[in-house]
Amino acid sequence: MNHLKLIRKAKNGNKKAFENLLSLHSEQLYRTAFLYTGNREDALDIVQETSYKAFSSIGTLKEDKYFSTWLTRILIYSAYDLKNKQKKDIPIENVGEISSKKDERSIEHMDLVKAINELQDTYRDAIILFYYQDLPIKEVASIMNVPGNTVKTYLQRGKKRLKTILEGMGYNEGKVISR
Repeated sequence: MNHLKLIRKAKNGNKKAFENLLSLHSEQLYRTAFLYTGNREDALDIVQETSYKAFSSIGTLKEDKYFSTWLTRILIYSAYDLKNKQKKDIPIENVGEISSKKDERSIEHMDLVKAINELQDTYRDAIILFYYQDLPIKEVASIMNVPGNTVKTYLQRGKKRLKTILEGMGYNEGKVISR
């Protein structure tokens, strides 16, 4: 079924249509929530909270074509709500499940998630939305409610800060230099 038709049906109270929409966006929502929290349980809580808030307020969606943007914005606010409730840093030992062989790629992924979580909120939002959700600058700007050039600045500064953080963890231009 057409995505826009599902959105219109959901706005008219069709629960099944809303469930289908969430199903279509579930992987993207989970990945984004995981990047904010660094652990599976909190990411799932954020997705659940996002789903509830979106279902409760689907009638407020003004333009159907911006459903994904609207849903992502709800997810970001839900992630911030959870972080504020926790009022502490994310314990990095909870980041992801490492395979028993602890391959280098899993460790690098965990280090990247840790580094992303050390960024200031605006840089982290821009990097997650642009690089992990593959959203265009214009849509990232819409979600963050800032001009496109500001998003570009956030991306540039965020990448520079990420590089500094990763170098401090023993990475140099993507390669491990020490452990």
